Amino acid sequence: MVFRLISLAHVHLLLNHFPTVGFGVGLALLLVALAVRNDPMKRAGLVIFFLMALITIATYVSGNAAESVIKGRPDVSQALIREHEGAAFWGYLFMEITGFMAWLGLWHFRVIKRLTTWNLAAVLVLSILTFVTMMRAADLGGQIRHPEIQSQQIASTADPESGSDTAKAIGSFVNEHSWVWPTCETLHFIGLSLLFTVVLIVDLRLLGMARKFSFAAVYQLLPMGMLGFGINLATGMMFFVASPDQYIKNVSFHWKIVFVLLAGINALYFMLVEEPWTVGPGEDAPATAKFVAASAIFLWVGVLFFGHMLPFLGNSF
Repeated sequence: MVFRLISLAHVHLLLNHFPTVGFGVGLALLLVALAVRNDPMKRAGLVIFFLMALITIATYVSGNAAESVIKGRPDVSQALIREHEGAAFWGYLFMEITGFMAWLGLWHFRVIKRLTTWNLAAVLVLSILTFVTMMRAADLGGQIRHPEIQSQQIASTADPESGSDTAKAIGSFVNEHSWVWPTCETLHFIGLSLLFTVVLIVDLRLLGMARKFSFAAVYQLLPMGMLGFGINLATGMMFFVASPDQYIKNVSFHWKIVFVLLAGINALYFMLVEEPWTVGPGEDAPATAKFVAASAIFLWVGVLFFGHMLPFLGNSF
């Protein structure tokens, strides 16, 4: 009964503090780590950034569901909603870029056995920008239901269209130009093919195929897989902002996001655990590494399945 009562609006309320509070913890940890020159603490900060980037995906897409619940209500400022949406989009954008750079730093550590100065500098700058944009988004989100903290300038705005919303502007561009959607579909397919190919190569090696290669050798392909994921994330967001209603009401899309988040968490195993790195040429992987590899393939197949089932299992399209 409890699960029946939980909607995407509830999910948004449950998650919307993580991109600010959780990210703030990661930023504080990174700053302390840089001050005391502690590499394990630096890596912990990068892991938090990566996890917050994953959670932000679900937080952002569920925000549209929360909007649909209160949109049009006379006791809620529609201008504030649009201001919050616009700020949330920029926060989401900076968060995902920061998460990617944090992942790249963790990957560098595995390849060259140290954190690079240029990556840490880039992550630090991006994390500060991300934290500022997320704090603004959180403040505007809080003002929507808390009139005691509302900005007088926004609260007194009568025109609901006066707020700025970059996401809706991008969505309008996609819908108004017939070439944008098919172009994004093509890029989405290329990114997905690139991502899944790398996932198969890396995980099948741990499962016993291509044993003449060490795990460290095939692991060098992971940035190509992350590039494919980045292409998918960017093009997928173009689809979402162009027509959010057909996604937030689609159960297949909900499951796709769940599988994406679990697959992202699964990827942390290869960046944090030493076990797979002991697998040399001709050697068999430990049982735990095989389990993680098999689960990774299962999760990405789930992403593929629910992505392709969007027109069939949901109530949209």
